[in-house]
Amino acid sequence: MRVEGQIRMLRLFVDAELREGASVSLDSDQAAWLGRVMRRRVGGRFAIFNGRDGEWEAEIAALERGSGQATVRRRLRPQRRSPDIWLAFAPAKRGNADFAVRQATELGAARILPVIAARSVVDRLNPERLRRIAVEAAEQCGRLDVPEIAPLAPLRDLLAAWPAGRPLAACHPGGGAMQAGPAPGGLLLGPEGGFAAAELDAFAETGFVRLVDLGPRILRAETAVVAALSMRHAIWGDGA
Repeated sequence: MRVEGQIRMLRLFVDAELREGASVSLDSDQAAWLGRVMRRRVGGRFAIFNGRDGEWEAEIAALERGSGQATVRRRLRPQRRSPDIWLAFAPAKRGNADFAVRQATELGAARILPVIAARSVVDRLNPERLRRIAVEAAEQCGRLDVPEIAPLAPLRDLLAAWPAGRPLAACHPGGGAMQAGPAPGGLLLGPEGGFAAAELDAFAETGFVRLVDLGPRILRAETAVVAALSMRHAIWGDGA
């Protein structure tokens, strides 16, 4: 995989401060991935980022069973913000939530908000698992941050807490086209079976929700995530 003519380094996300010469601790999973999976040894180089300080080149200083240590060498890229787009979605099943988080991370969403709609069948998610998936996706796709993942919440609570000045495009058959204009601050995808009549009425009462149509075909929930975010980027661009 190449970026600007250079082979892309292995990448790891950490919470530590990154600056030249800093020493960063690696947890057991990171050490095992570098050493056993990727066959890296002391002195090997990889990229490291924390969502705040940009991307840096780091050198493996120690790899042991259950831990590791790296030294930060030089900055590769300054920090850039992802597009300020929020994705709210009603998981059709738990595996669907994993896929949605992975794809939304790769496509640059800044916040991911799982919701429970009237026709939802999922009322529980593992937030730690979703966080791990988002971190792995960010490491793989080259973005410099990891999206915030909100706790699973009822759709009515999402609407009540949604900032009134932030447009929300709810994807629903028969809605209008997603077209140029004020960029949507958020996208909302319903469960399989779509939104209930009472939910559509609630959207109309908010003043900030607009119904948009993703096209003539019936999409699976996971496909709709990719389609909606791709359409958003095609119209308004991706600043990341």
